[in-house]
Amino acid sequence: MKRLLALLATCAMVLGLTVLVSPPAAAATGCKVDYTITNQWSGGFQAGVKVTNLGDSISGWTLKWTWPDGGQKVTQGWNGTWSQSGSAVSVTNVDWNRTLATGGAADLGFTGTFTGANPKPAAFTLNGVACTGTIGGEEPPPDPDPDPPTGTPVGINGQLKVCGVYLCNQYNRPIQLRGMSTHGLQWFSKCYNNASLDALAKDWKSDLFRIAMYVQEGGYETDPAGFTSRVNSLVDMAEARGMYAMIDFHTLTPGDPNYNLDRAKTFFASVAARNADKKHVIYEIANEPNGVSWATIKSYAEQVIPVIRAADPDAVIIVGTRGWSSLGVSDGSNETEVINNPVNASNIMYAFHFYAASHTDTYRAAVSRAAAKLPLFVTEFGTVTYTGGGAVDRASSTAWLDLLDRLKIGYANWTYSDANEGSAAFKPGTCNGTDYSSSGVLTESGALLKSRISTPDSFPTS
Repeated sequence: MKRLLALLATCAMVLGLTVLVSPPAAAATGCKVDYTITNQWSGGFQAGVKVTNLGDSISGWTLKWTWPDGGQKVTQGWNGTWSQSGSAVSVTNVDWNRTLATGGAADLGFTGTFTGANPKPAAFTLNGVACTGTIGGEEPPPDPDPDPPTGTPVGINGQLKVCGVYLCNQYNRPIQLRGMSTHGLQWFSKCYNNASLDALAKDWKSDLFRIAMYVQEGGYETDPAGFTSRVNSLVDMAEARGMYAMIDFHTLTPGDPNYNLDRAKTFFASVAARNADKKHVIYEIANEPNGVSWATIKSYAEQVIPVIRAADPDAVIIVGTRGWSSLGVSDGSNETEVINNPVNASNIMYAFHFYAASHTDTYRAAVSRAAAKLPLFVTEFGTVTYTGGGAVDRASSTAWLDLLDRLKIGYANWTYSDANEGSAAFKPGTCNGTDYSSSGVLTESGALLKSRISTPDSFPTS
């Protein structure tokens, strides 16, 4: 299947440091470091560190700095081997970024804790060579982590949990969340801004905003710190509007989620630590596993879930299923493989995806059976064919939505974007403007979904 900051966005602090040091005769040496605090919250923060080699090519490097305060501690780092002794931090290359050619750069990142004022590092060294210069930027203010707005989906339901086969709210009552999914952030980032999120929350009355962060195809693997920061920004934008945010680790090709196991552990350790105190975050750990067995997917899940739980013990986690998250139906199997061999973890749900013009009665029958045994969430579906294109199948889409409503299964529609394809909610070019709700900008699919999502929710509170 194709899947192809009202952020109280903390001000980035950029430290641009450039120096050319008088070299020994054999080599020219020099370095530049950009240190950016991408997010900060009470007692914790996330930072990106980009080191650029301005001298001759080097093979093997270590970046060091010392915090002047002594109250900071690295808790999780990526793209390097991290260590800390007192206030001194050291980061050494890993195999794949060992060589830095002239002008080459390594993008590093970490999450940390702090006490006091969290001052910036005063100096860096690369292989013992000082990188010094003028310090710029501002200290970002702490994230006030406000309560969700009264009367919003998060304001009413609070921290979610899985109870039996249902998603339940803070009153232990089953609820259904209805919302929209982004397209790939690397392609349609301009579609996700204050105007579009305001429209989604206020005009569409959406309960849920799914953040589809591709891992390959120009996504996370190309800029881990940047994509992590963008996801966190969108998490905060959803929070400010009282919507739930589903963080989707959008794997598709290759289909074996274990290909991205290390990336998943790094990413989820970071976002779970940063968002652990928030009530509105749901984690989807593998979008559409394909070409692999359920046992392989289960093994992946049982390695990633503990990473999230170590930081965030309460959040709901959603596990992808075989055959592009079809419960195995698209591979000629069915839901019994999951029922008979469930993931060894609590407070989890299982993903189901469908495209209404391609997946009809056989798929609906599987969901109807599975819903009696498994907690399901339709984390992605389209009104068109599995390619993401073609005409809207209104009859099948309506049959699906009626079934999900009846079974209280939550859903996110693909896609809240102006992609030039039938599944897009907006006509091409919409994201260049500020209107995300009127009939003039909605496609047939967008109009259908808006009419379904904007009907009143039934959230029980007693």
